Amino acid sequence: MLRQIFSTTVAVLALGGAATAQDAATASASFVNADGQANGNAELTGMAAGGVLIKLEVTGLPANQWVAFHVHETGSCDHETNHESAGGHFNPGSREHGYKSANGPHAGDMPNQYVGSDGALRAQIFNHMVSLDEGETGIKGRALMVHAKGDDYESQPSGDAGDRLACAVIE
Repeated sequence: MLRQIFSTTVAVLALGGAATAQDAATASASFVNADGQANGNAELTGMAAGGVLIKLEVTGLPANQWVAFHVHETGSCDHETNHESAGGHFNPGSREHGYKSANGPHAGDMPNQYVGSDGALRAQIFNHMVSLDEGETGIKGRALMVHAKGDDYESQPSGDAGDRLACAVIE
């Protein structure tokens, strides 16, 4: 009897651990710049209540300015195409771009981020519109993008954010 209780307890604990691991899905992404050189990384964590926390550090960016940061639809970061291979912003709901748009934002829209005097962007950003899986709002296998200018939060289709400076595939 004691052996059966012990076996049942171990099985319940193992299943509980599996559920916790599933709730805390994680991914990573390695940034490359416009020359194809490695220049940063990101750690992504899926939250049990929904959304994804993105912690990133990207170097070699224009110092002392705001830059746009988005999720793009395609997991390809070909620097020879100026990262155009990543496609447009991730937009599973077919919404307009930007926080100021009446029918916005895209799921891949996120607030502008500030690059410090050392040319490094260090941030933790929470996006409540996405998940860390391959479902309809899933961003696994898609790309993170840092642009040259700040997003104006309304110009279509991408906020007039400028060149694509750093790109990373979410794996």
